[in-house]
Amino acid sequence: MNTRLLIDAIVRQTTVLVAQLSTAAGIRAPLAHVADEVFLSLAQEIEAQGVGRKVAADMFGLALRAYQKKVQRLSESATFRERTLWEAVHDYVTERGSVTRQRLLDRFEHDGEREVVGVLTDLVGSGLVHVSGRGASAVYGPTTVAERRALVEAEDFDSMTAVGWALVRGDTGSTTASLAAALRVDESVARRVVEHLVREGRLAWVGEGNGATLAAAPLVIPVGAEMGWEAAVFDHFRTVASAIAAKVRAGQTRSGKDDTSGGASLSFVVSATHPLRERVRGLLARVRDDVNALWREVEAHNEANPVDEADIERVWFYLGQYIESFAGVDEAEEK
Repeated sequence: MNTRLLIDAIVRQTTVLVAQLSTAAGIRAPLAHVADEVFLSLAQEIEAQGVGRKVAADMFGLALRAYQKKVQRLSESATFRERTLWEAVHDYVTERGSVTRQRLLDRFEHDGEREVVGVLTDLVGSGLVHVSGRGASAVYGPTTVAERRALVEAEDFDSMTAVGWALVRGDTGSTTASLAAALRVDESVARRVVEHLVREGRLAWVGEGNGATLAAAPLVIPVGAEMGWEAAVFDHFRTVASAIAAKVRAGQTRSGKDDTSGGASLSFVVSATHPLRERVRGLLARVRDDVNALWREVEAHNEANPVDEADIERVWFYLGQYIESFAGVDEAEEK
């Protein structure tokens, strides 16, 4: 197995996904933190696998001292982000209290008018900045912390609850504080997310007092639902990555008919007049119907016959399909 080639290919494909997510629906998500975050997360995971720091440093092509200093710096400054245009414009507006569009265009003239206007649109749309007036004389000002929190809770609360449920589902030791850190919101907001999910029966407290942790109940995001998309994507990606990791950990480089961990990828070449085209295109719908029916049976049985926590086994299953059109545009179809 050529591990290096495999890692390089996975990294390339992952960066394509990150790039598409960061520009989805016209959003320009700041990415300056990604490289540091990837380094720190990768270093921590490698060390968690039992690899010594000296070996880990060598894997990154760094001297031990340089590696240790970098890990320490990033660990101590986990919230630090190198300033992007998005952040620079936001800071400029915040520091001055109010500023005209023309003043902003003059200040950031080297960044380009289209880019600055795009950032301002994002900032207003995200609720971090408010605007009065139009055109070059429009005045921009920062929203207050209270206004911002209200906007976040009102506009993104459904998304946060879905992602919050998915995060708890993947972490058996979750607390309100750890969820706040994972969602990157104030603990008060995370507390509202938890209370909402507990009321809906999607989360439950395990234990009592300060030692209590959160456990997730099954969540179904219906086909066609507008909210919960982020959680679905996160669940898909985590399941695929975990399945591959489980296969690697077990040292299984070949597939077997009795495999319980793994996957299969097939591509079908059809044409608009191919007699089997509709059967191929309908694979996702048919398999999804079968899997959902089985899931409902299992849940019904578990409700009538609760599973012993000491003997629990969770089986994750992923199915996915996308169609590469004749024009070369990917038509994504997800669970």
